[in-house]
Amino acid sequence: MSELVTGDAVVLGLRPARLPSRALALAIDMAVVWTVYLSVSVGLAIATASLDEAASMAIAVASFLLVLVGAPIAVETLTHGRSLGKMACGLRVVRDDGGPIRFRHALVRGAVGVVEILMTFGVIACIASLVSERGRRIGDVLAGTLVVRERVSVGRVGVVPPPPPWLVGRFAGLDLSGVPDGLWLAIRQYLTRMGQLDPQVSRSMAERLAGDLAARTGAPAPREVPPAAYLAAVVNERQGRDARRAFVGAGGGAGAPPGAGALPGLGALPGLGEGAAPVAGAAPAPAPAPAPAPAPAPAPAEGGVQVAVAPEAGGSASRTGFAPPA
Repeated sequence: MSELVTGDAVVLGLRPARLPSRALALAIDMAVVWTVYLSVSVGLAIATASLDEAASMAIAVASFLLVLVGAPIAVETLTHGRSLGKMACGLRVVRDDGGPIRFRHALVRGAVGVVEILMTFGVIACIASLVSERGRRIGDVLAGTLVVRERVSVGRVGVVPPPPPWLVGRFAGLDLSGVPDGLWLAIRQYLTRMGQLDPQVSRSMAERLAGDLAARTGAPAPREVPPAAYLAAVVNERQGRDARRAFVGAGGGAGAPPGAGALPGLGALPGLGEGAAPVAGAAPAPAPAPAPAPAPAPAPAEGGVQVAVAPEAGGSASRTGFAPPA
């Protein structure tokens, strides 16, 4: 699912870092690297005081390459794009497709960084980052990398909208074992941000995700159900199954209080309601309260045909954001 992009060709879930945060991370890294380099240089100067000028110059060049160039490359390779400054600022270097970087990416970034950061004191890197739409410097462009933000403000974290009531429990028979975690993540990210996308882009992405999900489950998506509502209903079904497994695994199946089948934010969980098979080892549930007397049937209209009053759908649509099919 790495090809899943928005209308602006930005991979979902990646927030490109801008110049202020990158400059702060770079300042922290440079302070640490230069401190180490000066300490190593002083130690080598004292240790090689008896050598000739050519040997001292060779040792100085080697220490420059190893500390100021090799050390950042090694750190980014071993930490998969997280140097000390980036850890402090919540940043990470990733590939253009969102994957972790490797040695060749760190090598290209470090080699180009000698010119655009060390030799020009970061002037070229700052200009390139300001001009670039995603804040990339020349080393990022040549290496095919991107610096993204790992920390997201709690106030910006979206919530997956609940499915429409008329879809709750409809997909209880789907086999969800073949759906990979990457697809679940993409679906959740789409559902939390679909209100921020262009309607045409949102519709095409929903259809694409619904097709991928239907191919993984082996059952075609219902044609009368909108793709976004179908995705929300399947995600709700998976959350319900996870909640039931956690509830039964924690010992909640024995002596569970009445109404445990409905969890906050998930609605009534299919399979724990009326007519469901009892859980092994669970105590018998108390007898249900007597149902209220049914309302009198409406009088037949003219011609012997009963007129059924449709339930009000405005409340459910405002709560879920999905409208029932016409």
